[in-house]
Amino acid sequence: MSYLKTLSYQSFLKSPYKSIKHTTYFEVYDDLFTKFRNKKIIFVEIGVLNGGSLFMWRNFFGPGATIIGIDLNPEAKKWEKHGFKIFIGDQSDVNFWKKFKKQVGFVDIILDDGGHKYNDQIISTECMIKNIKSNGMIVIEDTHSSYMDGFGNKKYSFINYIKNKIDKMNYRFHRLNKKKSENNFWSLRVYESIVAICVNDNFEKTKSMPISNNGIDSNAEDIRVKKNLHKFNYLSKFFIFMYSRLFNFKKKIDIKKYFD
Repeated sequence: MSYLKTLSYQSFLKSPYKSIKHTTYFEVYDDLFTKFRNKKIIFVEIGVLNGGSLFMWRNFFGPGATIIGIDLNPEAKKWEKHGFKIFIGDQSDVNFWKKFKKQVGFVDIILDDGGHKYNDQIISTECMIKNIKSNGMIVIEDTHSSYMDGFGNKKYSFINYIKNKIDKMNYRFHRLNKKKSENNFWSLRVYESIVAICVNDNFEKTKSMPISNNGIDSNAEDIRVKKNLHKFNYLSKFFIFMYSRLFNFKKKIDIKKYFD
């Protein structure tokens, strides 16, 4: 139980109010958030409930952090007397996020532990991704809801949304269609039940293209295509072509097991 040694778990235990977390989350928290400790940051948590996690994060990040909570329940306002900023609203409401951005501006971290429905997670991400400071992130918890009933149409689950974003991120490659690309997500870090969307404003200034270090060219031959055909040089081009087709077909069959 290595999570027992994490800084986030120690902060979790010190909170005076109830908080419920998964044992697998604490090592992820330390992995993602340690670099933000003892810095002047704005941390937003969607889903306040019993208030315990607000105290947990204040203890974890230190006195320089502004801790903001968002909840549907108006009673969550009571935590403001403890020094937290609380906003009452629906995370799937675009207008709520418009008002929030006007009042708060840019933030460093959003931790989504809210409704877990797909529209909650996706709309919150889409509305706030451009208001995350460079080197900040949006972290979505409990993404296992994408595989469970009762959270929306699974065709449009949050995980399927993330899979689509992976495709769009890779379309930034210089030889692919830029119109299909995604520039808001710099990188994705996927853990069990948690996805972290990382932001880096500087990457947009770098064009995706090949670059050489201008070293000496040894004129090495690229034999990737030939490596499976060298035994059949005596055959005609037709038979080489047919062998190539069969070989590639076999490879496709072999890798199917990785998609089960």
